[in-house]
Amino acid sequence: MEITLSAIKADIGGWVGHSVTHPDTLSKAEELMAVARKSGAVIDYRVLHCGDDLQLIMTHHHGEDSEKVHGLAWDIFTACTDVAKGLKLHGAGQDLLADAFSGNVKGMGPGLAEMAIDEREAETVIIFMADKCASGAWNLPLYRMFADPFNTPGLVIAPNLHCGFSFEVHDVMEGKRITFNTPEEIYDMLVFLGSPGHFAVKNVWHRDTGRIAASASTQRLSFMAGRYVGKDDPVCIVRCQGTFPAVGEALEPFSLVNIVEGWMRGSHNGPLMPVGFNNAKCTRFDGPPRVIAAGFQIANGMLIGPSDMFEDVAFDPARQKALQAADMLRSMGPFEPHRLPLDAMEYTTMPEVSARLAARFEPIDDD
Repeated sequence: MEITLSAIKADIGGWVGHSVTHPDTLSKAEELMAVARKSGAVIDYRVLHCGDDLQLIMTHHHGEDSEKVHGLAWDIFTACTDVAKGLKLHGAGQDLLADAFSGNVKGMGPGLAEMAIDEREAETVIIFMADKCASGAWNLPLYRMFADPFNTPGLVIAPNLHCGFSFEVHDVMEGKRITFNTPEEIYDMLVFLGSPGHFAVKNVWHRDTGRIAASASTQRLSFMAGRYVGKDDPVCIVRCQGTFPAVGEALEPFSLVNIVEGWMRGSHNGPLMPVGFNNAKCTRFDGPPRVIAAGFQIANGMLIGPSDMFEDVAFDPARQKALQAADMLRSMGPFEPHRLPLDAMEYTTMPEVSARLAARFEPIDDD
């Protein structure tokens, strides 16, 4: 059965501040998605949130980049923004960068990950949703899932994974893309993936079959808006089992501390902490950055789940390590590497201060 799985997110207003979504906005999204399912616009859906980001997960028959599905998401985000404005929530509608829908949410603010698939006999999917971080936050986890045998032993011992995977990497600053084949191009690929503020994994494919394995949002809000409006708070869809990593291999990267850019005012590095749904509330220094994992089986387009994959106590040590890393970074205050480097601060006071003080910089007399 051919279906499309779409995960579309937007920050349409935070309660309180940037910490979490308000129940009324979630209820409005649920109400409108239920109407869409009844009308046949979508097969099934789930409304979730991570921090202050509203997440719409949908299955449908309309393919990728569908105007019908993207328009539905835009209308729901707009209606939820109206609710947020009525409640005077913080940053109401901040991710909606356009005045009207123009056929596709790409470049309009919301984050998007979607894939058209031929549903397998057992279709296992995990949707990762993050808050207070940029789109490159998935680089390290996706590398570990699909290219690192220390994380994914199936790359070595499973015949159907031994062929490796292809990574589509986007230059989010220049609007370019390149595809790397692993394992033979791992070293070349890591030159770019190691700079997650500039490059981000968009898609991963199984090399033997050409099947899509993972899809992530790579939108950079600041570049779309020309000003700082909030971090990208990306989403990522990962297929598991069979010709893809096992569920445990897909979750294992989050057992280690991954430092990502974002956090307070989008201008700090911090640990991406895996949490259960009920702990996806960002309050400490507006963070630390959070990631949740919603597990599904898909049956004839119906979403069986979600199962809260990070609720497991096995991730308690990962959370503790993340909090320890947060303590260490916070002790550095406005100094790098807690604060982002100057070249990543173009949407703060940095340009204004540099311009104001430019005349006071004098050449150094080496004599």
